Formats: sequence, structure tokens, C-alpha cells
Amino acid sequence: MKTIKGPALFLAQFAGDAAPFNSWKDITRWAADCGYKGVQVPSWDGRLIDLRKAAESKAYCEEFAGVARENGVEITELSTHLQGQLVAVHPAYDEAFDGFAAPEVRGNPKARQEWAVEQVKLCLTASRNLGLTAMASFSGALAWPYIYPWPQRPAGLVETAFDELARRWKPILDHAEDCGVDVCYEIHPGEDLHDGVTYEMFLERVGNHARANMLYDPSHYVLQCLDYLDHIDIYHDRIKMFHVKDAEFNPTGRQGVYGGFQSWVNRAGRFRSPGDGQVDFGSIFSKLTAHDFDGWAVVEWECCLKHPEDGAREGADFVKSHIIRVTEKAFDDFADAGTDEAANRRMLGI
Repeated sequence: MKTIKGPALFLAQFAGDAAPFNSWKDITRWAADCGYKGVQVPSWDGRLIDLRKAAESKAYCEEFAGVARENGVEITELSTHLQGQLVAVHPAYDEAFDGFAAPEVRGNPKARQEWAVEQVKLCLTASRNLGLTAMASFSGALAWPYIYPWPQRPAGLVETAFDELARRWKPILDHAEDCGVDVCYEIHPGEDLHDGVTYEMFLERVGNHARANMLYDPSHYVLQCLDYLDHIDIYHDRIKMFHVKDAEFNPTGRQGVYGGFQSWVNRAGRFRSPGDGQVDFGSIFSKLTAHDFDGWAVVEWECCLKHPEDGAREGADFVKSHIIRVTEKAFDDFADAGTDEAANRRMLGI
């Protein structure tokens, strides 16, 4: 067994134009002051990182990581959630997702998709230059508009969508292999990879690619009414990244999983700060530890009620209190009778 590393913080929800959230030096110092030992970096945010420089210059990466270390935190992973989303976009979402892309490719789905693929590959190369072994991402989605089978889906529609999704990602995964970096897909509604079954459909189509792994975030499973503890038992070999994010699902006679088009605060299913929702993190940390997960416990703060800075500070303590320092001895070693093979055979009557 291995002790999970942490606590770490995903910086995407905190980066902004006001200090201390508008520069790499200041935000890493702030994260350390909150009690974090690591930070997960949104690679699309130019206020924090120059992704192209990180992919092209090891000297830049050494300086970048050095600033973090001086401030008391490590870089845990880079994230390409927004760029990964743009690897596969159904036309219904073209306008909604256009803002994720560079201005010069907006309004041009083909150019945008090519830009997204390049971005993800740059981030994999940058991850290698930083000495990282995993990168967070979204899969994107072609089939998501057809998630509910009404009207009846035409035969082969979903299969064609997943064939195309795999075709787009396979060269990226091959580049990940060259870099020695796992692509960890956050299994997430709005993505074609939104549960275990869809992940398996994709994995089969990319030839069980060794680099096609998972980012485990139980909050998204609570809102789908999926057994998030059994999920660990099934997929622990593929879980290479962990977001500590809480959620609650409180269905009523008026709304359930789909939320009735309500705001987050008025939905039956909503995200909460760690410890404020329904996720059984004690069992999650126990299962991940028993299955030798050796990555970081990364707080992703999303809460419809609590102030983000309060959530960040509380999240660091929450993770610290849940990390299990693994034992090097059995609790009943005191009762060891000191037997040997001959004694074992006598005890068995053989």
C-alpha cells in the first residue's frame, strides 16, 4: 500500500485578474498559505503558464517549477480540460464552446479542433519537461445530445460517434506514450466519457491504450446515482488522478437527476465544498489506499453556497484529515507465534 499525496488544489477556479490570483508567484504562495503542498495547473490560463514555452523550453519549466517550490508547493499535474473538450464538439455546442478557443480559430470548427489537438499535445510535452506523469483532460463529446433515447436513436449512431472520438484521440494518446504521460479523462456529464460503460466503449476503440486513464471525481457519480465506491474496485488500475469534490443529491416530487433547468443552488443535485455534501470520503480514501493509488488528492472547489477562499482553506484541512499514512506492520504482530514451515505442516496434520 502507498500513502496518497496531498493536499493539492486545482487552480482553475481561483485564477483571476486580482491579486493574489493573477500571477504564478502569488497564487502559489497563496495556495501554500492555505495549507496545500501541491497545485494542479490549468494550462489554458496565460496568467499562470505559457504553455508553448513549457513545451519548448526545459529551462522555462525549471524556472516555473522553481517558483512553486520556493513558495512551498509542487506542481502535481497540468490540465487540458478546456482544450480536451474542443477535440470533439457536436455542432449544437459550437457557439457555447467557442469561447474556450483562441480568438483566431473561433467560428471555424475545423481550425478549432486542430488547435485543440495541438494544445493537448503541447501540454503532454510540457508535462514531460516538468517531470510529471499524468495530465488531466476532458474527452469532448459527439454523442452527448443523444444521451436520452428519445427520439429513438438510429442504429449505429452511438457506435459511429465513439469510433470518431477514438480516431481523434488515438494520435494524442500515442504522443502521450512517447512523453511517458497518462491522459486522465475526467469522467463527467457533458462528455461522451461520462460513466464506466462509456469509458469502456472508448477504451475498446483505442485498443486498450495504456495511456487512456481516468480522473476519479466522485461528485459526478453522486449526481448520476452511480456507485462511486464500486467504481474504484472496478477501475482502480486505470484511476491515475483524484479530485476531492463533494456533492449532494436531494430529489423531490418536483425534480430529480435532470434538475429542471434550475440554477445550481436550486437543483436537486448540486456541488458542495468537501465535507458539506454526501460523499463518503472516508471510504474513498480507504479504497484508493488499499488499491495502491499513489497520486495526489486534489481539491477541486465548486460549491453553490460557500465562498471559494473559505472552501479552499477548509479543503486543505479536510484532505489532511483523510489521508491515511499506511502501516508497515500488521496490528496483530504482537501475537506472532514465530512458527516455521515445519510447524505449519504439523498444525495442518500433514
